[in-house]
Amino acid sequence: MPFKACGSLCVLITVRGMKQALKYQVHQYINNGYHIVLDVSSGAVHVVDEVVYDVLALYEECSREHGEEALPNVIARRLKDKYPREEVEEAFSELMQLKEAGQLFTEDAYEDVIFDFKNRQTVVKALCLHIAHDCNLACRYCFAEEGEYHGRRALMSYEVGRAALDFLIANSGNRRNLEVDFFGGEPTLNLEVVKKLVAYGREQEKLHNKNFRFTLTTNGVLLNEDVMEFANREMANVVLSIDGRKEVNDRMRPFRNGTGSYGLIVPKFQQFAKSRNQKQYYVRGTFTHYNLDFSKDVLHLADLGFEQISVEPVVAQETDDYAIRREDLPQLFAEYDALAKEMIRREKEGRGFNFFHFMIDLEGGPCVAKRLSGCGSGTEYLAVTPWGDLYPCHQFVGNEEFLMGNVTQGVTNTQVREQFLGCNVYAKEKCRDCFARFYCSGGCAANAYNFHGDIHEVYEIGCELQKKRVECAIMIKAALAQE
Repeated sequence: MPFKACGSLCVLITVRGMKQALKYQVHQYINNGYHIVLDVSSGAVHVVDEVVYDVLALYEECSREHGEEALPNVIARRLKDKYPREEVEEAFSELMQLKEAGQLFTEDAYEDVIFDFKNRQTVVKALCLHIAHDCNLACRYCFAEEGEYHGRRALMSYEVGRAALDFLIANSGNRRNLEVDFFGGEPTLNLEVVKKLVAYGREQEKLHNKNFRFTLTTNGVLLNEDVMEFANREMANVVLSIDGRKEVNDRMRPFRNGTGSYGLIVPKFQQFAKSRNQKQYYVRGTFTHYNLDFSKDVLHLADLGFEQISVEPVVAQETDDYAIRREDLPQLFAEYDALAKEMIRREKEGRGFNFFHFMIDLEGGPCVAKRLSGCGSGTEYLAVTPWGDLYPCHQFVGNEEFLMGNVTQGVTNTQVREQFLGCNVYAKEKCRDCFARFYCSGGCAANAYNFHGDIHEVYEIGCELQKKRVECAIMIKAALAQE
């Protein structure tokens, strides 16, 4: 998007349409040489020069001490050794123009309506079907049988899966577009049931005026021509699990005999991504304490030809040797910065790629519900175990405190649903004044619970990484908008 010149200030992107409320918040930072200002409540992003940046940095402090009428003189005196008075006054005038235009110092529109939001009517829009609590790999951070599900090894039967689809249709209200994620373990271990469930879903679409969007997550071990053909025909998106460089992937994603999986899956993933025209898929990896230089893994995947990439931080307790620790954060911040710069360079050279955590929509973005509460776990999105039990999402599976019911009887533990209905950025004290709250929507409830025993808390390391990613994503938009 081209810049719109405004004296010494350039307006990059503005999101409009939010009402006035009680308070404002402005976040400013410098990244890759860009002086960036985010007006949090409106979503307006401004790329400014140094004088405007410094004037803005003094605005709140000086207005508290002297009042707005005296601000131009007060700020000019504070900055007299750095800028001529006329430059400071011009910069201040431009900031006031942005304020009058509703692009700066806008007040929070959401907090006054949060009571109505918590009492909103919800319908179930998506299910994560645990089609297989079993796997042909032994990934160290896995959710499956030897990992965090702590349940018995099992494959979902067609009957349970069919009941899950019936439950989704019955509880989706007037919503037409529904999503079903085939998840594991490894879903291709139960591929025939997946195929039968997709066929059943297609039949029910016509009967109930619904549209199913099916997705699949796979480690690629059983990926072959038959699986690729089926997925290309029926799956709206496919997640291909790989952690990056061979030594990194094989350390965390080995077979049960200890040998690595990289050599087997990479050619298959390359063929599959090409067969989907480099769209509607992700290669999805996890970085850990053992590869804090994860940007090299992202770029390695890009160099293999993948254009849709997600490499995300592991979430693990500090007792796990591979866990991300607070002392790792400075290096990880530097990695995100380096990755952002390299992505800009490659994009300008015509060989760009998408990195999931840097994908940000500054013009429209998610709807109000997602801005405030995120993924909809426990209300609009539920996980289904192989035997039909319902949980708020896959990360709560096996924790009986969060067992919500089953696909035949429906949601019987409504208290859990009520907890999640009330989980939003204003219910979390640590989110209320965070500049990134409308981008991360309060973070992951499961991570909050696993670290603090309360879904209304936050996972602090995840928060710090999220804020850095938002800053990098905005900077990339700024850099590419100049082209």
